[in-house]
Amino acid sequence: MTPSLVWDTDGANWPNRRFSRFVDAGACRWHIQRAGAGPRVLLIHGTGASTHSWAGLFPLLAARCDVLAADLPGHAFTRATEAAETSLPGMAAGLSQLIGQTGFQPDILIGHSAGAAIAIRLAANLAQPPAYVIGLNAALRPLGGMAGLAGPFIARAMTVSPLMARLIARRACDRDRIARLIRSTGSTPSEPYLGIYAKLFANPAHVRGTLRMMAGWDVSDIDRDIRRAPYPLALMTGDLDQAVSPAEAAEFASRYKGVHHLPLTGLGHLAHEEDPERIFEALLALIGDRQFEGKRARA
Repeated sequence: MTPSLVWDTDGANWPNRRFSRFVDAGACRWHIQRAGAGPRVLLIHGTGASTHSWAGLFPLLAARCDVLAADLPGHAFTRATEAAETSLPGMAAGLSQLIGQTGFQPDILIGHSAGAAIAIRLAANLAQPPAYVIGLNAALRPLGGMAGLAGPFIARAMTVSPLMARLIARRACDRDRIARLIRSTGSTPSEPYLGIYAKLFANPAHVRGTLRMMAGWDVSDIDRDIRRAPYPLALMTGDLDQAVSPAEAAEFASRYKGVHHLPLTGLGHLAHEEDPERIFEALLALIGDRQFEGKRARA
């Protein structure tokens, strides 16, 4: 069995630890964090990340909202059985089960990168549509070129063997490598986040969970979900993002009514980690804007 992170030791200094608890739902034992009161906000991190990605933004939102963040299946401290489905619809279905178990019916969904695609798919599953869906540097298109063809195949092959996950983890946990990876996304690595990413990618279970998610990733239905959605979709993009082109958000905004592109200058792919206060202010301005009230117009 691929060894997982241990909460009592690996999570001893976890960001916002006092708000953490564990919930059994579906094929997962979920690590979640919940705090605050008010409108219910669900935070969904991207591929290879965890609740730590919201470390700065979570308490700011919790001062005004009821906020829930979760490690996705196979990521960090959420343990997923082999029956857990880590495709895009599978992740959304798993979160639906978590919502059912906790009774947390979100008013607002906020997803980063691949988490934005999960948020859009999840919103389609909810009995009551959310008031808003917000994507931070949303990854809503497949990888281009050979990466799009070979990436899922390689990831699928690597998930077959736990030994492969161990070998990848052994190489990926080098802090200099991780710092270079973060810089390659257009963001500046900060020491607290860098240390946590090093811990995550030194863990074979987290690496295997990330690879399983990549292997099953398919956003071919995302346009359909956006076109049919009865909620406004806001896409915030850092203009320095080198992982997902801000032009993708601009394209969605030009194609569909009710989709809004909100560019942020001077921020990269991990904008919410770089400057959580600025993202918080942008979210407050967005959520308080009257143009987002009521049902959205359809494309």
